[in-house]
Amino acid sequence: MPEGHTVHRGARDLAGLLAGRPVAVSSPQGRFADGAALLDGTVLEDVHAHGKHLFARFAGQRVLHVHLGLYGGWTLGRGEPEPVRGAVRARLVVPGAWADLRGPTACEVLDPAGEAALRARLGPDPLVPGTDPSPARARLARSRTAVGALLMQQDVVAGVGNIYRAEVLFRQGIHPHRPGRDVTDAEWDAVWADLVVLMRAGVRAGRIVTTRVEDRPRRSGRVRREDSFYVYHRTGEPCRRCGTPVAHAVMAARNLYWCPRCQPG
Repeated sequence: MPEGHTVHRGARDLAGLLAGRPVAVSSPQGRFADGAALLDGTVLEDVHAHGKHLFARFAGQRVLHVHLGLYGGWTLGRGEPEPVRGAVRARLVVPGAWADLRGPTACEVLDPAGEAALRARLGPDPLVPGTDPSPARARLARSRTAVGALLMQQDVVAGVGNIYRAEVLFRQGIHPHRPGRDVTDAEWDAVWADLVVLMRAGVRAGRIVTTRVEDRPRRSGRVRREDSFYVYHRTGEPCRRCGTPVAHAVMAARNLYWCPRCQPG
């Protein structure tokens, strides 16, 4: 499933391509035909993201809400639209540019109240400037649930997925099974600040890289994928800092990775 930086990057690219102009909206697949009819021909005013949810605001106080889920994705292009291939849920076209949406979990038209209600159910997003992280801290402080599970709950922190969860806990030396209420204020402040840095870098680069230069075998050039992470998908491999084999478990139906020495229980 795309993590928050992917959705924010998609919102930025979609706005840059289509915003400020009337958009022809259709549903080649047919499953979004009624929603497309409501938006067709109206001006796309702006596009933004909150966690893993994208909101495209159209004139007339209509909002296209998209959640990509496991299999959704956008294809963007310039020039004339390509012939429709596969199940295109929604096609957005302006002169000289277009965007196709395939396979989302959610694709619906909301009014501003519906958008506000959905956003109210989400936790703070590290990628939204000026966001107050204290609601997430309050959730942790009163919970016996493991911090590794809490970070994956979108009503606690919006946009964090499996990679960022594993990597930020490693970088901050926090065992993923530690109860949320045992995470100190200072530790939470460090986790939040690190998420802001890592996820903003992900938006800029279009990929996740969490390792520091001094912890990579190559100190220059583009970071190879195999050098991008400290613990994610590195079960049994030596920790980049201490050499201890990286541990693996399943938590809340998702794979979990950590270093038993750098993240003491």
